[in-house]
Amino acid sequence: MTLTEWLERGAAQLGGGPHAEKARRDAELLLLYAAGISRSAFLAHSNDELELAAAIHYEVLLERRREGEPIQYIAGECEFYGLSFRVTPDVLIPRPETEHLVESILGLAPVFAEPRIVDVGTGAGSIAVVLAHKLPGSHVAAIDVSETALDLARENAKRNGVAKRIRFLQGDLLAPAAGETFDFVVSNPPYVPSADRETLALEVREYEPGLALFAGEDGLEIHRRLIPDAFGVLASGGFIALEMGCGQSEAVGSLLAGAGFVEVRFAPDLQGIPRVAVARRP
Repeated sequence: MTLTEWLERGAAQLGGGPHAEKARRDAELLLLYAAGISRSAFLAHSNDELELAAAIHYEVLLERRREGEPIQYIAGECEFYGLSFRVTPDVLIPRPETEHLVESILGLAPVFAEPRIVDVGTGAGSIAVVLAHKLPGSHVAAIDVSETALDLARENAKRNGVAKRIRFLQGDLLAPAAGETFDFVVSNPPYVPSADRETLALEVREYEPGLALFAGEDGLEIHRRLIPDAFGVLASGGFIALEMGCGQSEAVGSLLAGAGFVEVRFAPDLQGIPRVAVARRP
């Protein structure tokens, strides 16, 4: 069978109807991965036959996807803010909505000559790496409680040429940065209420790390701990930027105001839902 025929077969196996377009994208990505070729090479050689070993590998990958495993874990990588990141089931898959969090920091960063930034709960390092990449004069620290996640974040920093500009610290929330002062505290913390587990898509609840997803009964357990700690490490005029879940903006705004932050504002996602909270330490 040719590459094109294998693509059609894979797309059919992954689903039709309203999901046909996504199924085809997934099937193509897995085919390129199994064959070890780029999309341009596929387009140039679409009538070539797929080698037996690659065909067997492709069938295995398709089965994993049919069972619900996220395609990013299957392929072992994903794109975030135009950069390539390696991902494993040890970390949350970077999502498009988190790009709004990055944009909030990038919009405020010019206020500081050499912004000091700490990314709390860095996971794969996507936020820290993008900020270091986009802000060459910045000083970035990335914290995670998981040493395994930090190893992956270090790898991604090296992959994107910023390994020497990020400090990686292991520990709970801001504890590893005690005594330091920052201009920005940024975080995409866990914010899914534990009771909402069954409402999540199969590929999220069964494959992504629960430690990075769930935060108590109302999803705000980490926000309650992180917000006052962030106030303590921020310089006067510094900013906190946090991602949050749908319907949490009022509660997060109250937490920020209660901790002493001012100028609390929210950035919406593409659906108009407030997903990022930004506030300033006076």
